[in-house]
Amino acid sequence: MLEIYNSLTRQKEVFRPIEPGKVRMYVCGMTVYDYCHLGHARALVVFDVVSRYLRHSGYTVTYVRNITDVDDKIINRAREMDISPDALTARFIQAMHEDSEALGVLPPDAEPRATQAIDDMQQLIQRLFDKGLAYQGDNGDVYFHVAGFPDYGKLSGKRLEDLRAGARVEVEEAKRHPGDFVLWKRAKQGEPSWPSPWGDGRPGWHIECSAMSTRELGEHFDIHGGGLDLQFPHHENEIAQSEGATGHPYVNVWMHNGHVRIDDEKMSKSLGNFFTVRDILAQYRPEAVRHFLLSSQYRSPLNYSVDALEQATGAAERLYLALRGLDASGKMDVPEADDYRQRFHAAMDDDFNTPVAIAVLFDLAREINRCRDAVPERAAALAKLLRELGGVLGLLQTDPETYLRGDGADAASAGPSAERIEALLEERRQARQAREFARADAIRDQLQEQGVVIEDGPQGTSWRRA
Repeated sequence: MLEIYNSLTRQKEVFRPIEPGKVRMYVCGMTVYDYCHLGHARALVVFDVVSRYLRHSGYTVTYVRNITDVDDKIINRAREMDISPDALTARFIQAMHEDSEALGVLPPDAEPRATQAIDDMQQLIQRLFDKGLAYQGDNGDVYFHVAGFPDYGKLSGKRLEDLRAGARVEVEEAKRHPGDFVLWKRAKQGEPSWPSPWGDGRPGWHIECSAMSTRELGEHFDIHGGGLDLQFPHHENEIAQSEGATGHPYVNVWMHNGHVRIDDEKMSKSLGNFFTVRDILAQYRPEAVRHFLLSSQYRSPLNYSVDALEQATGAAERLYLALRGLDASGKMDVPEADDYRQRFHAAMDDDFNTPVAIAVLFDLAREINRCRDAVPERAAALAKLLRELGGVLGLLQTDPETYLRGDGADAASAGPSAERIEALLEERRQARQAREFARADAIRDQLQEQGVVIEDGPQGTSWRRA
């Protein structure tokens, strides 16, 4: 049975959906003011795999991932670039979709935008006023009254007393408590704004996700995910708003992925120590990057390094080499197939343990290589299983020959064209046939210097890009 670590209870729990056979999942998406960095990519890939595995396990999944398209960072960046916030967000929403597609991330079932849910947010804020959990400060902003919600801090473990004790002297005087947070911001000149019962303004960040998640999934749903940095205050505040308004539980299971780290610091735009997905994809194949992002259990920190990405590149290549030349489309009738499948499922059922699941893929690949020549039918059957299980992780869905030869969008920067390589190999074949071995070796060395690996075998000569 699937067990998931629940950040709310701080333990692994057997997953039991609210409605049998169906899963409703919400994940905090991007604030679209810049290109996605590798930390964002980890969240995208992690919850893509969660969604894929839940579907693979037979659940009907409704996966919602929002877009924050109104925010202080967006407004400030638009000013810097001298464009409208709408033009800025349109540019980076498109870029996010391009990066996601490159990494093999499937589109969510719904992708609501904050600016399209203003009415829902205002209705939720009004419910909080009706419950005595919202108030308007002297500055015109509307705040959530944390002291009125006794369960505040149950996700993060923080206490109101500690928040008050640690508050800075210059905390806004409009707040009743240092932990109170903004639900609605009064309009400022030159900023986007919408009319509301509390004056023209725009939503606070936290109210967005409460409104969009409940609109798409209902007031009580199964899984809420996001990066570990969102646990407090964002997700804590979501719980307070949502449960304060409805009077019943908001989410059953909270999932948080660990940070991508560089030199023992979290990768983030604010620290300036980040690599965009585009930076990385200019140097590494997308599937290799996906391998890297899944190489650590999702709750653990993931350390970025060139060595780690090189290892992931080699890992992807080894799996495709195992598939190369085998027909993985036929029937699969191998006695031990169930054993591999059960081991893979056991790893994924253990809180989506992708490193162990990938290790099963490598065990499969080794067995394929062992029996490739002796029992080709068995090798082909195992290759089909390898592609099936790899697909659950969003891996191994490219034609092996296409992947290994680097055909496609990234082939132009990967050395000589396939046509040029084939022509040189034909020249080498003729040289070997004429016993001109020095010439044949020179062609092999020439290709090797250009990043092309030549492999001679019983079935002839094959090549791949290094």
